[in-house]
Amino acid sequence: MAPGSGFELELSEPPMCDGKPWGGHKVPQRWAYVSEEQGVPRTVPVSATSWTVTLSLSYAATTTYNVLSFGGKPNGVKDSTQAFLNAWSMACSSAASTVIVVPKGRYLLRSMVFKGDCKSPHITFQIDGTLVAPDDYRILGQVENWFSFEGVSGVSIIGGALDAKGSALWACKASGKKCPSGATTLSFTDSNNIRIDGLVSLNSQMFHIVINRCQNVHIQGVQIIANGNSPNTDGIHVQLSSNVAIINSSIRTGDDCVFIGLRTTTLWIEDIVCGPGHGISIGSLGKDLEEEGVQNVTVKKAVFTGTQNGFRIKSWGRPSKGFVQGVQFIDAIMQNVQNPIVIDQNYCPSKVNCPGQALGVEISNVIYKNIRGTSTTSVAIKFDCSATNPCSGIRLENVKLTYNKREAQSSCVNANGKAFGIVQQNNCL
Repeated sequence: MAPGSGFELELSEPPMCDGKPWGGHKVPQRWAYVSEEQGVPRTVPVSATSWTVTLSLSYAATTTYNVLSFGGKPNGVKDSTQAFLNAWSMACSSAASTVIVVPKGRYLLRSMVFKGDCKSPHITFQIDGTLVAPDDYRILGQVENWFSFEGVSGVSIIGGALDAKGSALWACKASGKKCPSGATTLSFTDSNNIRIDGLVSLNSQMFHIVINRCQNVHIQGVQIIANGNSPNTDGIHVQLSSNVAIINSSIRTGDDCVFIGLRTTTLWIEDIVCGPGHGISIGSLGKDLEEEGVQNVTVKKAVFTGTQNGFRIKSWGRPSKGFVQGVQFIDAIMQNVQNPIVIDQNYCPSKVNCPGQALGVEISNVIYKNIRGTSTTSVAIKFDCSATNPCSGIRLENVKLTYNKREAQSSCVNANGKAFGIVQQNNCL
């Protein structure tokens, strides 16, 4: 079919709208047909006369760039960094929607920055191979990011694996030697309309995926894999961002499976498997007085296995204008989790020179609903809140956690709220 052409669908009987024939009437917006061409969603208007529905289709031109055409070598030995940068430069400067194709193979890559302000409205990385870091951890270890996208819009990463080979750096840190900090594997900053689908991140030196100062981000079907003792290897790190969704993903790492930082708003997390790791954490917050808060966060259908924490909210005990409000933790299974439910307004992991001050981040309207499973400690629910700025609006509904096949305990300090439904008899609210 030629671009801009359409087709007619003859119906055996009049199409209906709200139970009445609508032949000849304007189609309601909800009847609009949405299609996807090369990863680019398009809304196709539907019009009707009599019993005929006419679908008018317009096709967006898509230009493809193969990294092999720019000198990329899929042998995992020759450096392909410049080939990837050249492919990006061509895609970015194109007025059409573009696809950068990475065929099967292993591609040795150093640190790269993909800068925005592109002419192309949509750039898709279609990765069928594995991108590998240099064997010498110091090459990446001294930069902040391995792959950094800055100021981009409409970028998608589909498929592929990123192998940062971080285990050598972890071993250096464990030995007590002087080591570089390490690089985040994949970072998006000051960007919007981002999609990451079906990506595998292996053995990141530091954080696996960072979303920083971004809007409208969709992460789906991601696998994150690192040892449980790998230091500072947050799975997905979100901060200063809004309208972010993390769906149907598996995270095994040595730090937070998902970290939620300051000024995160409208975050949806669903169908997440976490463990090993430190669980799903909001904060730590309250490091500064002038700090923006976290709100409108929903975590639904999460499974935690052998993690240090399940759902954790943590903030330093010092004056702060920060806040956490409008958070829902729904439908979770805890399997041998050390601290299934935690609010800690006196966070100080080193236990040295802790601020121990009054006030702090305000935590309110937090819901825990339909949470069950096992704790490896007798106190499965811990709410340690500020005396001068207590937690408020805490709600426990159908929460049942056990320890050694017995009902687990709960502990509340300066926490106000209510329990509903089936909740352990000794709950402290």
